Amino acid sequence: MANTYHKIYIQTVFPVKFRKALIQPEWKSELYAVIGNLINKTGCKTLIVNGTHDHVHCLFAQVPKLSVSDVMKTTKAKSSKWINQTGFLPHRFEWQPGFGCFSYSQSQLGNVYRYIRNQEEHHKKIDFLDEYKRLLKKFKIDFDERYLFQRLV
Repeated sequence: MANTYHKIYIQTVFPVKFRKALIQPEWKSELYAVIGNLINKTGCKTLIVNGTHDHVHCLFAQVPKLSVSDVMKTTKAKSSKWINQTGFLPHRFEWQPGFGCFSYSQSQLGNVYRYIRNQEEHHKKIDFLDEYKRLLKKFKIDFDERYLFQRLV
């Protein structure tokens, strides 16, 4: 749309279904590249995608014509299809339903970028669920712990 100017920076976080440790070192870089590409294909601009064995963080510049839900729906569906088609795993791969979404200003991008880039190191000190709860609390998002991502029992 003419005369529409924007810079909307979004971080999304989403885990593997049941928070299983399925993302393997041998193919995680390729997966992150696929996810970044899928975000770019929506018209958004990927800044970084990274994560660990059980979850992914994406930082991107959002376009106003799309909802974050639309971007994530497409990205998660097509990336899980890609994983399943590659045969990396002997069973069906799925992402957990839902995602966390956090917005940032231009001045915060450097810190958020470094935080996402250093996920492996970061998660030597804190597990995913604790990290996720910290983000929710930091952003003052009300949540019920009973409904934070399904877990196998």
